[in-house]
Amino acid sequence: MADWKYTPAPLEPPPSYETTASIPPKSPTTKIPLPRAPLPLDLPWIRSIRGRRIILASASPRRRQLLAQIGLSNLSVIPSTVPEAFSKTLSPFEYVLQTATQKAMTVYSSQIDSPDGEPALVIAADTVVVSPRGQILEKPRSEADHIAMLKGLRDSISHKVYTAVVVMAPLPSARDPGYALESTVEETTVRFGSDVSDELILSYIQGIGAILVDKIEGNFDNVVGLPLRPTLALIEKVLRDDEDLVDEFAEAAEEE
Repeated sequence: MADWKYTPAPLEPPPSYETTASIPPKSPTTKIPLPRAPLPLDLPWIRSIRGRRIILASASPRRRQLLAQIGLSNLSVIPSTVPEAFSKTLSPFEYVLQTATQKAMTVYSSQIDSPDGEPALVIAADTVVVSPRGQILEKPRSEADHIAMLKGLRDSISHKVYTAVVVMAPLPSARDPGYALESTVEETTVRFGSDVSDELILSYIQGIGAILVDKIEGNFDNVVGLPLRPTLALIEKVLRDDEDLVDEFAEAAEEE
């Protein structure tokens, strides 16, 4: 039997993607089509505002991505500049609700007479992380703060995430106060894996999604920062508020 002889790997780096792409295939190949992106939701209330001015009162790229999934991709991003100064002694439910309402009201008021036109919809949200003892955790101000917070959450195994969503729309009927406002608060319990290491926490900071999470009880989108199904329900409700009022007036006129 011939002796096996080790051949060292070549020292040259592999060809770049551009180089490889420029080399024609040696034989015909079948092209596999890429998966098609999901189509926008074909819902009446989504169709009714498509092409109109929709404001996201948040600078969060994740919230913008989530809204794009339901067909709201052409957004004006106008974050609220009012400081979030509500007391952390409030319950998490009240804290996120008051903060999100303040964001929505501030942006709506500043844009109602804008040269860009009246907004058809304003969407605002606020998310907080709450420790097992019920403490609202401050948003990390640096990477070091973020790592320290995640280590604390890992050591406590589970924590809760609260997100409040507030949706506003002007009322064509000019019924006082001139707008419809609907809100919701979602709660999700997040459990980190007991084997999460400091290295995994650093990987999470660097952008590797849900690598720390072992289990979620509740809405996953809520943890990302915008529960989609509840947000859709709010959009439908504020857009129907004025329609319902018009229908009531019409019925009353017919009875007279």
